[in-house]
Amino acid sequence: MNEQYYRWLLKLIRDDKLVKFYQSPPWRKLRQKAMKRDHYECQMCRALGRHHRVENVHHIKEVKDRPDLALTLDNLVCLCIDHHNEVHERYMTIAEKKQKKLDSFKNFDPSERW
Repeated sequence: MNEQYYRWLLKLIRDDKLVKFYQSPPWRKLRQKAMKRDHYECQMCRALGRHHRVENVHHIKEVKDRPDLALTLDNLVCLCIDHHNEVHERYMTIAEKKQKKLDSFKNFDPSERW
């Protein structure tokens, strides 16, 4: 990614207009590469032994957090819409979100000290 494109991307992030990034030719080209690499399959479904056609190409490290990785193939994974929503915790009820947070403490050991 050249410096000019990077500055443009930072401006899009600041202005909350990332949709323009997702419409850009460099993104569309990289998106196609990711889908071809992942055989047009959701990688989470594949890991579960299922087959589902890819619907989204997901940034593992989000563009807002790591704009320097926005056009890095290794930072992309192909997902179906359900898994993409799950990754972003969309459409989860408040109870589901609370349970997920509680589950993150399952291996917590209060006797462990720094």
